[in-house]
Amino acid sequence: MKILILGAGQVGGTLAENLANEANDITVIDSNGTRLRELQDRLDIRTVQGRGSYPTILRQAGAQDADMLIAVTSSDEVNMVACQIASVMFKTPTKISRVRANAYLARKELFGENGFPVDVLISPEHLVTKHITRLIEYPGALQVLEFSKGLVRLVAIRAIKGGPLVGHELSYLRTHMPRIDTRVAAIFRKDRPISPYGDTVIEDGDEVFFIAGTDHIRSVMSELQPLEKPYKRIFICGGGNIGQRLASTLESRYQVKLLERDHERCVMLSEGLRKTVVLEGDAANKDILLEENIENTDVFCAVTNDDEANIMASLLAKRLGARKVLTLINNPDYVDLIQGGDIDVAISPQQTTIGSLLTHVRRGDVVNVHSLRRGAAEAIEAIAHGDHRSSKVVGKRLDEINLPEGTTIGAIVRHSEVLIAHDHLRIQPDDHVILFLVDKTRIRDVEKLFQVGLTFF
Repeated sequence: MKILILGAGQVGGTLAENLANEANDITVIDSNGTRLRELQDRLDIRTVQGRGSYPTILRQAGAQDADMLIAVTSSDEVNMVACQIASVMFKTPTKISRVRANAYLARKELFGENGFPVDVLISPEHLVTKHITRLIEYPGALQVLEFSKGLVRLVAIRAIKGGPLVGHELSYLRTHMPRIDTRVAAIFRKDRPISPYGDTVIEDGDEVFFIAGTDHIRSVMSELQPLEKPYKRIFICGGGNIGQRLASTLESRYQVKLLERDHERCVMLSEGLRKTVVLEGDAANKDILLEENIENTDVFCAVTNDDEANIMASLLAKRLGARKVLTLINNPDYVDLIQGGDIDVAISPQQTTIGSLLTHVRRGDVVNVHSLRRGAAEAIEAIAHGDHRSSKVVGKRLDEINLPEGTTIGAIVRHSEVLIAHDHLRIQPDDHVILFLVDKTRIRDVEKLFQVGLTFF
């Protein structure tokens, strides 16, 4: 597939790296020559220096025969105009644009048939807000991912001594919870993947990925660590787009405080939010945090656009007694460095956004992609089509399917019914199959499994 990526920043660069490793023809456009050279030194891609919304630059990049344009520059306007030009001048089949400003996102008429010809809108702020909201809904989780419109969830959780399953074989889970069906999709022990079998023993500190119906998530979590009390008090540091959206999402169910240093922004936030207590000040100020009873806070969310400020505020809040700390980190090099110590969960907007973008790039009928463990692993939801003659999966029992090494089928959703994967299950046409890939480089093999042969037509 020939793909043009506009923007060589964190998202564009990470996306180029993901796609270049999968034998796509990638061209990255950016006005920053230094950043382009850094990417070209590492990746087998083509680069073009210039403004991505200029017709001459798009033509130079090969827009006339591109299959897809993905506009992820830091400018909403450049992204939107690039999609318009790609549509009008080059008839580019698929156009994806990152749009951040709510002033645009709130006006749906701006996009589509009579507006900017954007086929897929990506809002990082919206995706990050959903990600943080799910972590708050499930205390103790490291990651919570949705499939099939929320019917199934994949949860990452740290096994902690005291959880009933810790120190036991996985088969013990079925004995201990006979009425709840779940599947452990993968285990990471000291950052190394372990294939889960019935006789695999869960150890203290393991990062466990399991799949279950949404109604059973808390019960399974309680097997892997002592169940935490539900959160009530949320403290948000940073009143930007993410902080505002997060407060608006949470304020009807939680006691929310939001701290912002800019006076005019505080006034705007206090007028727009209904129940959130808006505070003006700096989160690095110990006295402000103590005045606001930080020691009674269940979750401290640092979501400013400054990584260092987020890290320092989070460390201070944790030291002063905040129960759980979630920290937004834009620099991917920081994520592994800080997560798991005083900072409970480091949230990478790039990885959250990349999954959404990859959904529209995957071959076969892939409707959901989630990037896991800083891009090393992936979870996908693919729809099975065809029949037993044209498909490599339809009509087959799960134990008959030749899955790539390190790939696990976790669940099947059939007509809104959740079926946790067991060897005797047969895949039927239109089943939604949820797979976990420990090795993301095998994604092409998985895509081929779900592509329909010519005999179907």
